[in-house]
Amino acid sequence: MAVVNKENRAAGILWMLATMFCFIALDAIMKHLMESYSLVQVTWARFFFATLIAALACGKDIGRLARTRHPKTQLLRSVLLMSTTAMFNAGIRTTPLATGTTIMFLNPILVTILAIPLLGEKVGLRRWMGVLLGFIGAVIVVRPWEEGLGAYGHGVLFLLAAAFLNANYQILTRKVRGDDPRTSLLYTAAAGAVVTSLIVPWFWSWPTAFDWLLLMASGLAGGLGHLFLIRSFQAAPASVVAPFSYSSLLWAALFGFFIWGDWPDLWTWAGAAIIIGSGLYIFHRERLAHENR
Repeated sequence: MAVVNKENRAAGILWMLATMFCFIALDAIMKHLMESYSLVQVTWARFFFATLIAALACGKDIGRLARTRHPKTQLLRSVLLMSTTAMFNAGIRTTPLATGTTIMFLNPILVTILAIPLLGEKVGLRRWMGVLLGFIGAVIVVRPWEEGLGAYGHGVLFLLAAAFLNANYQILTRKVRGDDPRTSLLYTAAAGAVVTSLIVPWFWSWPTAFDWLLLMASGLAGGLGHLFLIRSFQAAPASVVAPFSYSSLLWAALFGFFIWGDWPDLWTWAGAAIIIGSGLYIFHRERLAHENR
């Protein structure tokens, strides 16, 4: 993949919008498939077919790109992404897609907290206020005051675990910046494919012809999503494109409505607005802190 040297903000934004569409399409496909197949089988398909996309993206350079400066970190990062996917899939089995997407918006908030012990970063009072605001938004979405485990039951626990694991994955991503992005793409896909391939025979149910297409589509959507994300950050600064990652909530709401008849209620929209506002504020403060170093 050629590196884009000239900044093109419009292209970067479009790539980010396409990225979020691919990722939510992936989530919707997996949620649908889990109505008929096991969590392990669906997760296997996501990584197995994404590995094929990653290999195609690497092309004739795959031998060189398979070598990394950070093998242990890349493997741990891959395990974290695989675990995130498994927890997220388990969560959206019983939770509307838009709600699951909203809970995953906690990622930049959790990254801010984890960056203190893991990266030695300092977090000022204003960013701590943003973190607190984000958690208030999460409480509004989950509504723990309702009967049981809140508005959506135990599925929320899986989603919160997914958000925590994904934050650790993002922290480790910062540590492998010296590698080619395609190297990271290859490792995250291949490691998940290897691990799930070892256990999927015990959870296998033979798919129909159409479901084979959906299983392949999940890997395609995941692989393309990561490729588009790389293109987005090559085309424009993170400060320009990152806010458009929140477009995933709109995609999730639309997929959820047209496939399952789910539409986010007022509580979910209100909590999402608070979490998104908190995430954007934290991102803004981090950018200012970086510029002042």
